[in-house]
Order: sequence, then C-alpha cells, then structure tokens
Amino acid sequence: MHIHSAEFIKSAQKPDQYPMAAFPEIAFAGRSNVGKSTLINVLVNRKHLVKTSKTPGRTQLINFFLINNAVSLVDLPGYGYAKVPKKLRYSWGSMVETYLSRRESLKGVVLIMDIRRTPGVAEFDFVAWLNQWGIPGILVLTKTDKLSRNQQIKQQTAIAKQFSRHSEEFILFSGKTRSGQATVWAAIEALVGNTD
Repeated sequence: MHIHSAEFIKSAQKPDQYPMAAFPEIAFAGRSNVGKSTLINVLVNRKHLVKTSKTPGRTQLINFFLINNAVSLVDLPGYGYAKVPKKLRYSWGSMVETYLSRRESLKGVVLIMDIRRTPGVAEFDFVAWLNQWGIPGILVLTKTDKLSRNQQIKQQTAIAKQFSRHSEEFILFSGKTRSGQATVWAAIEALVGNTD
C-alpha cells in the first residue's frame, strides 16, 4: 500500500455532521488506550495525523480521514474507560452504534485489542453486534512488541479460542516495529478494493 495523501476531513457526533459518503469507509474501534490512533498513524505513514495520548478517553468524537482520495479511515471513540462520566460513556456508545448501524459507506471495522489483556464482555458483545449487522470485522492484536514471540503465539491462540475463531484471524501488530502493517492493509483492501 503506497500512501500518496492522508488528510483529516472532520469530526462528527451525529449523522447530519458526517462528511458525504463518497468513499468506502473502514472504522477503527477498541478500548481506550489500546493503540488505535497509533495503528492508524502507522498505516498511513504519518506520525501525527491522528492525535495520540497517554491519557485514555481522549477521542470523544468520530474522526474521519481521507487516504489517497480513495478510502476513508474512521477513528471511533474508545470504550471502557471508567474515569469518563457515565452519562458521557452512554452518549459515546449511542454515537458509535448510530454510526455503525446507519453508515452506508461502511465496509468493515478494525477491532483492536491489546494482546496482553484478556478480552472482556465489551469485545465479545462488539463482535456479536458486528455479526448481527453483517459488518465484516478485522481483528487486530496490538502491542505485540511487549511480548516474546512464544508469548505472542500463546496469547493469540488463547484469545482466538475465547472467540471460537482460528488464531490466523487475529493479526499481530506492533506500532513500535510496524510488524503487521502490510497484513492489516491487505485485510482492508480485501474489503474496499485497491486504494493505491
């Protein structure tokens, strides 16, 4: 995947604020602080296209980015951060569900999980919800550089078993080493077509 251009389009909270659905879209979802912004930045070879933060819960709107004037990557607010007020957590959930269920140009969702963590109810519910709506999911395990190769394979296998999936369905990714970048792009292009 050759990146010719990558630009921020706009932030939105509700459907009438979304940009025109002129391009196929891939959304990125995951718990707060799971490495969502880092993954997008690595995919598009930019350090600061998506703002990263050590403080969980920073992304509070749906952010749209246009890549190569061909595909839109959509950064969804992270979920599951306890310090965010309950009312705000609810509004985020509603905002994300509205986007996922109504956006006609949405071709798939990259669900990002920290390989060191055991998936929780939120992850299982999210995958079930994607299946219910017929939205293809790309499953990515981030922060793999924190584990040895043997530990990575062990965790990948354990997580896959919890989802009753094959371990190959979970892409291993590291923002630090950029390993897995090409595999994630291949999965995205399988859903949206060639974006060069």
